[in-house]
Amino acid sequence: MNTREIDFWIGADDPRISPEHFNEIVATASDIAIVVSMDGTIDTVVVNPLNQTIGKIDHWINRNMADFLADDSRSRFDDVLQEFRDGKVTVARSVEINHFDNATWDFPIRYTFHVTGRDDTILMLGRDLRPIAELQQRLVRAQLALEKDYESQRDFETRYRVLMEAVRDAMLLIDTTNGKVLDLNSAAAQMMGSDADGLIGVDVSRLMHGTAGDDILELLSDAAIGDHGNLLHLQTSENRPVSVEPTMFRAGGDRTLLCRISSDTDGSAAGAEIGEALTAMFKAGSDAVVFADEKGVIRSTNDAFLAQTDATSLADVKGRSLGDFLSRGNVDLKVLLESALRAGKMRMYATQIVGIHNSSIPVEISATHLADSGKARFAFVIRDTSGSDLMRDAPAMAVGNEEHMRNVVDLVGASPLKDIVSATTDVIEKMCIQAAVEMTGNNRVAAAEMLGLSRQSLYVKLRKYDLIDKN
Repeated sequence: MNTREIDFWIGADDPRISPEHFNEIVATASDIAIVVSMDGTIDTVVVNPLNQTIGKIDHWINRNMADFLADDSRSRFDDVLQEFRDGKVTVARSVEINHFDNATWDFPIRYTFHVTGRDDTILMLGRDLRPIAELQQRLVRAQLALEKDYESQRDFETRYRVLMEAVRDAMLLIDTTNGKVLDLNSAAAQMMGSDADGLIGVDVSRLMHGTAGDDILELLSDAAIGDHGNLLHLQTSENRPVSVEPTMFRAGGDRTLLCRISSDTDGSAAGAEIGEALTAMFKAGSDAVVFADEKGVIRSTNDAFLAQTDATSLADVKGRSLGDFLSRGNVDLKVLLESALRAGKMRMYATQIVGIHNSSIPVEISATHLADSGKARFAFVIRDTSGSDLMRDAPAMAVGNEEHMRNVVDLVGASPLKDIVSATTDVIEKMCIQAAVEMTGNNRVAAAEMLGLSRQSLYVKLRKYDLIDKN
């Protein structure tokens, strides 16, 4: 049963709250309590001692309330006073008022206006609205941040979806912890013989399989982190042969497999067999094989190259330029790269391999440009020719110039030494230019760099010896 208001304040004989405690109760029941007269003059101001933000405002006493109100609050305060003057207010009213005091503060207070039993006095009990305002501002900022994040997420999701559907290859995302399909594009769904929505969450072992007993997730993970190629030849659940190239990455602390899937040709089984044979030849072959990127930096090689360079392991040569192991350094490397890039391949380039301990052996190098092959853009096959008779003999062009040398010797006694030396110099210079041009495959920029000449000087000498039309 609810107690009536009059029973709460006044008992049968005396008030339930003694007057000496009334001020303390009023002060702590609100943040600020003001007794104001009907004309707006402030008689008394009491501030809640628990609220340290309002400060001391004793200078308000005996001043008109309008002096401490913002412009938008004066009319509201005057309306309330007028209602009290007219006797229209019988119960408490609630009004929000914005105070303004240059010396102290500027913030909103919600007041309840109470009659006091005296015709010329009104009691105003105020509650500080700043905590509520700050909370509202935080909520607004949080809402704006959420909306911004939501828009960014939508933008990212749109780009991701467009990219997944725009690529021609079938793409499959797999969770490495449980082997479940996280996402896939339409091309992958079509290859698996189902729709994309029906395959999300399906175990990858139900979609693809290798030989009997193989753990498909383990196969994909091992291929993704392996050093020697990561192409797998598998079959779909419908026994359709496919090639899978997995890549592992970490996002949000979890590892994920991105699998690019393509259909094998009718000779897929034969292709897989050839691939295994080539891998075995790469590892155990007598000729050195080096895979390098577009700048000639070594990415992978076999044991034969390690033997040629006296290297202990792959770590000794991986990440270094192939030019570091060629006798003419970057000159040789530039000739090989440019010739292979221009013609697709270069055959039988003679030079020397210089080992880690500065030992050298004569070799012949074949270079091949590997288009669309990922990070390995060039393949080099390096054959040791130290046991070949051809490398010990003089070059064929030198044999072709023996007649010129004999002609020079015949000049002894018939011409001054100065003329003989000049003729000999021309013959040797012509032989060196011919050798450089032939060694570089008629790459005159590389030939000039090999001879230590400028391009203009090389062209002048080619014209001098009538070698332009010939080459």
